Amino acid sequence: MGNDKIYFFTASTLNWTPLFFDSGLKLIILNSIKFLSVEKAIRIYGFVIMPNHIHLILMPLANPKFKNIQLSFMRFTAQKIKFYLIDNSPEKLDDLLVNKMDRTYQIWQRNSLAIELYSRKMVEQKLDYIHNNPCQGKWMLGDSPLDYPWSSFKFYEEKNDRYNFLTHYMDDV
Repeated sequence: MGNDKIYFFTASTLNWTPLFFDSGLKLIILNSIKFLSVEKAIRIYGFVIMPNHIHLILMPLANPKFKNIQLSFMRFTAQKIKFYLIDNSPEKLDDLLVNKMDRTYQIWQRNSLAIELYSRKMVEQKLDYIHNNPCQGKWMLGDSPLDYPWSSFKFYEEKNDRYNFLTHYMDDV
């Protein structure tokens, strides 16, 4: 995965465990994304945090390669989430117990996905998908994307970057 390319990135929790109903855990994800953006490791065009997965539309900016940034993000957020759960919801750790040689708990599935978005049309399709995801099917986390605060929808709809790390995709497409 090269820098200066836009990617659609998805990571899901182990066994699709619904951890991200807790706002404190969502903030761990958001703060980690913001850190990478402020440090100029990535540029974020869109995101959504769902109960058991996240979607990001991003461009890696820095060396090391995106794979290393991705691994660092996953490792860092996993540690923060584990410590948060120990302090706030230790019973949820039971769903994340793996007892492997190198760890007791696992937060993220091993098969996170990153696909390159080759065109403006692909970026727009993925933005529509992630922004509508909370209002679809089994989720119904809001009647419209405007009702769901854990995404980049308001940035595009109302020009409201309440998270202070978003870049409009048209700046680079």
